[in-house]
Amino acid sequence: MAKTATPSLAAPIGAVVIAMISVQAGASLAKGLFHTVGPLGATTLRVGFAAAMTLALWRPWRGPPLSWSRWPILAYGVVLGVMNMLFYQALARVPLGIAVALEFTGPLAVATLSSRRLADFVWVGLAVAGLLLLLPFGPLSSKLDPVGVLFALGAGLFWALYIVFGKRAGAGGQGQAVGFGITIAAIVVAPLGVASAGPALLAVAILPTALLVALLTSVIPYSLEMVALTRLPAKTFGILMSAEPAVGVLSGFLILGERLSVPQMLAIALIIAASAGAVFTHGEAKPVPLADIAG
Repeated sequence: MAKTATPSLAAPIGAVVIAMISVQAGASLAKGLFHTVGPLGATTLRVGFAAAMTLALWRPWRGPPLSWSRWPILAYGVVLGVMNMLFYQALARVPLGIAVALEFTGPLAVATLSSRRLADFVWVGLAVAGLLLLLPFGPLSSKLDPVGVLFALGAGLFWALYIVFGKRAGAGGQGQAVGFGITIAAIVVAPLGVASAGPALLAVAILPTALLVALLTSVIPYSLEMVALTRLPAKTFGILMSAEPAVGVLSGFLILGERLSVPQMLAIALIIAASAGAVFTHGEAKPVPLADIAG
């Protein structure tokens, strides 16, 4: 039985890994847009194109959302838009791997604070230790932009809110929630992006990159995660997803040439261990979909 089980898991595990690589590669490419349109402009392009692709994929207008789910979908979309704006603001100031690790504290807090198991305090302790190494104060602290750190932690807070509202919005139909939600996010982001970047958003030279960013951060990982979620235990999926900050570090190094110090690498390792441990001790708790991560 063991010999036949392993090949059956190879494809979904590979799908998760490729999805994470896709998300972080897209975030790295998005950072390359900052010099032309800034982080708000890049967020507008990413979310706008992602909304168009998602609407074409899900066609949520075929049936209006249930009356009780409209407010959760609205909140879900607003939170998603703010989360992406904060993350891109952080990405403009701190390395990609660190931004992802700091943002991970949001869902990690949701997972650990919802339980009273003794082991959860261990994971909280690991995460706090990692944060102390990253926060810009103290003798062992990293030399990071304090504003960038605050933006990343803010993105983590909104990721935690996203989990709460996303669960409620998705109860009325996942396709509708995603389709309408990301459209609302684009509406929230667009005025700020237009005010910040202006006509530069229409520059033909950056549109291929913007389309690729939307494809890599939304369409590809979302499709791959659907394969994984139907064939992997939730615990396995969540533990694999805990490696996201490490993938961000690798992507930042290979694409952006970002190098991290030893304390920063240790901090990210502690946050990864805390995230994986929290998932492992929470049984079959449903993990956060990869495609919904800011990036």
